[in-house]
Amino acid sequence: MAASLQAAATLMQPTKVGVVSSRNLRSSQCVNKSFGVELSNARLTCSLQTDLKEFSQKCADATKLAGFALATSALLVSGANAEGVPKRLTFDEIQSKTYMEVKGTGTANQCPTIDGGVDAFAFKAGKYNMKKLCLEPTSFTVKAEGVSKNSAPDFQKTKLMTRLTYTLDEIEGPFEVSSDGTVKFEEKDGIDYAAVTVQLPGGERVPFLFTVKQLVASGKPESFSGNFLVPSYRGSSFLDPKGRGGSTGYDNAVALPAGGRGDEEELLKENIKNVSASTGTINLSITKSKPETGEVIGVFESIQPSDTDLGAKAPKDVKIQGIWYAQLE
Repeated sequence: MAASLQAAATLMQPTKVGVVSSRNLRSSQCVNKSFGVELSNARLTCSLQTDLKEFSQKCADATKLAGFALATSALLVSGANAEGVPKRLTFDEIQSKTYMEVKGTGTANQCPTIDGGVDAFAFKAGKYNMKKLCLEPTSFTVKAEGVSKNSAPDFQKTKLMTRLTYTLDEIEGPFEVSSDGTVKFEEKDGIDYAAVTVQLPGGERVPFLFTVKQLVASGKPESFSGNFLVPSYRGSSFLDPKGRGGSTGYDNAVALPAGGRGDEEELLKENIKNVSASTGTINLSITKSKPETGEVIGVFESIQPSDTDLGAKAPKDVKIQGIWYAQLE
């Protein structure tokens, strides 16, 4: 880029040409400002047939070089500012950063990692309190029919439509380690739900509420699982475009009661809003622990239903895979 700028500056130097005709061309103030040529009392005399063409060609070349230099500079700046996936940090490293250092980097959506530790669950039997539980999804798949005709339903890869706000964090609850090596965890509090929307290959968008509310999981540290509650994606006070809701709004759509169609089966599910909760399952595995700091990390896989549009649609199974982090004390 420096070479192109130097070449542009060289071409933009004032050029002396031979006197052929009596017409004189003063260097205009506009050209001076555009190409950085200092004002001087020198006159540029050009032939209308040859010298003026050469001067115009040099101006055009200088303009192209200057434009190329500016474009190259902008490309380098944008490339320098482009950021991929941020480096995964430990809990202490995240806590040491300021708000402005974390803002816009994606770190706030990541679960911490462990520096050191052992590749196993190394905590003694006893009762602990699990806190700072963080679940970060890394994959969303939805069970649906494939794009090809007559394909069997299977878990399809999706495109995430939600911004980096889908990680659950600050979850806590009692964690018990039995003498036989089994563990049990009960979720009590925390940021335990997040609204997420993904898009299937065919273009259909599937909203769901990623959650682990009221989770009770038990089993071996390398694989303990349990069920959790999946609340309705919409609340009972939400009104659809026709003003119908679960606890407020109209009972039927406009003009349906007069014709007696409001109670038909295909329309009944649109009129009677269903905000009841459903159930999901999750399996967690501890892959690494650090007893001196009380930290554990692992992977998880959960399957839960998607949004039903307050009972108007059949739910789809959503498989969520990811990593998790927690502290035991």
